[in-house]
Amino acid sequence: MKRSSRLDAVTFPPITEVKGWLAGRDFPADKPLVDLCQAIPDYPPHDDLVAHVQQRMGAAECAVYSPDEGLLETRESVSRWYQRRCGHGPTPAQLCLTIGASQAFWLTLLLLCEDGDEVIVQLPAYFDHPMGMEALGIVPRYVPFDAEPEAFAEAVNARTRAILMVTPSNPTGAILSPKKIDALYELACRHDIALVLDETYHAFVPSGQAPHTLFSRSDWPQNLIHFASFGKTFALTGYRAGCLVADESLIRQALKVQDSMVVCQPRVTQYAVAYGCDNLDDWVAENNHTMQQRHDLFCRLFAEQNAFDLCASGAFFAWVRHPWPQMSGRQAARRLVDHAHVACLPGEVFGPGLEGYLRLAFGNVRLEQIPMAVDRFKQVDSTL
Repeated sequence: MKRSSRLDAVTFPPITEVKGWLAGRDFPADKPLVDLCQAIPDYPPHDDLVAHVQQRMGAAECAVYSPDEGLLETRESVSRWYQRRCGHGPTPAQLCLTIGASQAFWLTLLLLCEDGDEVIVQLPAYFDHPMGMEALGIVPRYVPFDAEPEAFAEAVNARTRAILMVTPSNPTGAILSPKKIDALYELACRHDIALVLDETYHAFVPSGQAPHTLFSRSDWPQNLIHFASFGKTFALTGYRAGCLVADESLIRQALKVQDSMVVCQPRVTQYAVAYGCDNLDDWVAENNHTMQQRHDLFCRLFAEQNAFDLCASGAFFAWVRHPWPQMSGRQAARRLVDHAHVACLPGEVFGPGLEGYLRLAFGNVRLEQIPMAVDRFKQVDSTL
């Protein structure tokens, strides 16, 4: 049958591609696979959260739809969570609960853009973002993540609808400073476009550090759209626990798509998110500390006598340059699977011109396993 040809140019899901390289392969017990491919917490949800969800699932109401935007009680819990973390935050009416941050991203695109419009995207970019844009006929306009705000200003044109930033970055882990976020917001205001912040890893910033101060501004709803995931925060990646934060009028428009796309976030997910937001601040802080320990150890060991160059890191990620200039990132990543029994993502899936890089996600590698994981890179032959 006839189908849309637009998807032909969209990248195939990179994690599915790499997992395909591993299918049917057995790795020996003395050199097991080190999976640095996907950013998934290796710890389970808190026992009390699991018990709470199990108790709520016994009620008949758990099996029916909630309001499209989510239960008021859950949105109130999420609103209080933002207030504690940022000092200010959205009201329940400025929140829509979504099927992960990915669906919040799609709602954002459909709120802002039409076919042929442009979105300024940081480079390296989280691969799902250009994939979604290209599927909708939206043009990603790349600017280096660490560029000064003036470079972002130069990329604005008549078709620009938004500046999209991910902080902490996926894939590099780098964190935008509040000062730069403020400057990008002012740029968005000047051009009457949106600053879109993807803060999926908002719980994994240095302890006590507020990610930004935008929610303290009375005018934030005019030009800011924020989305995030509680999947990493509360180890609920399979629950698909996202949220969209925007002006109440935009949320109302988003519900037109929400209703036709998914209707609502499942109630069981909403119960889990509400419990986590209300009760697990200390547990989240402990996990953030644990991830910071893993990050620090991984980076310290990785930088010692290694042919791979550590370029940036933070949250769950390290962004490295591989030592084979003749190879693409895909070729380098397959070489690591074959010779080092390490799975990671090739740089080119994060944007153009990045074939010399690899993304390493160490969130599912325990602290005591990190020296072994780093040694795999040091042992692999860096020559061709």
